Amino acid sequence: MKIEDIVKETEQIVKSCGAFIREESQKFSHEDVELKGKADLVSYVDKQSEKLLVKELKKLLPEAGFITEEGTIDQQVKEYTWIVDPLDGTTNFVHGIPSYAVSVGLRKGDEIIMGFVYEINRSECFYAWKDGGAYLDGNAIRVSPVMDIEEGLFSTGFPANDFPKVDEYLTILKELLSQSRGLRRMGSAASDLAYVACGRLQGFFEYNLKPWDVAGASVIIKEAGGYVSDFKGGNNYVFGGEIIAACGAHPQLVDLINQHWHR
Repeated sequence: MKIEDIVKETEQIVKSCGAFIREESQKFSHEDVELKGKADLVSYVDKQSEKLLVKELKKLLPEAGFITEEGTIDQQVKEYTWIVDPLDGTTNFVHGIPSYAVSVGLRKGDEIIMGFVYEINRSECFYAWKDGGAYLDGNAIRVSPVMDIEEGLFSTGFPANDFPKVDEYLTILKELLSQSRGLRRMGSAASDLAYVACGRLQGFFEYNLKPWDVAGASVIIKEAGGYVSDFKGGNNYVFGGEIIAACGAHPQLVDLINQHWHR
């Protein structure tokens, strides 16, 4: 099967999952919430969404392995591996805040070759494949042309359960607030990254992330002409737990973060 055909099929699978989540949001109750950590929430919606995705993605590529957030299938890395977050922004979903998304990436060997972010409340599907360009609902997208932090609007996230570096992180936020047009914290890394890809944001950074938070969006940003790295400026951003994604202001953002981020 050609990658373009896999893209079309996956788009429909991701949208179907999003429709299920949208429907469940109308009847969801706080009584349905479980805790993986003090501020790390999960619900039947996450688990059922993941099962829906896994079932259909297995039909599409039976030989592929899976890395998923909720672990509803045995985790196995193969030549092709789906990296799946069925509901990125669960805390927003639980509290009725409209910023959450389905995130799916396809990894071949050590490289993410295809990615999807479906922002459920806006019914926007961002997707890309290696050397195929990046798209939002069929229309080509590019990152912002901005080259300087001073002209940028940026986004970040906060850790749910890992706080030893909070003081350093808050120093970075203070510096960026004083140097840029603003800083947002919307609660869905996948959505934030997709917004970088289409030019709504000029950059995003966060630590203590998981592969399923960033895999799908990373290839979308790169195909949209953007830059993705870990905090050092290297390539360990899918499994390294930290990411900087930006337009041409990326080098400045890397420098600013590394002035205050100590390992």
